Amino acid sequence: MKTLSISISDLEFNKFGIKESKLNFTDFVDIVSKELTRQNLSKCIKLAEKYGLSKMTMDEITDEVKAVRKDAKNRN
Repeated sequence: MKTLSISISDLEFNKFGIKESKLNFTDFVDIVSKELTRQNLSKCIKLAEKYGLSKMTMDEITDEVKAVRKDAKNRN
């Protein structure tokens, strides 16, 4: 087994909710993946608000998806 040493600031340590100074790689990847998912979700929410998508109902979203799919079929 190999050992990988990574240095992070106290701020990052706390931000990621890390509880121990030694982690296995799977746990490290899980922690980083969760943070990246959180950041991407935040970006998506901001974009949805910017373009007015956050106010759409599920029915409106479904209709939009259907329209895009229909248009894609007609182009082929």
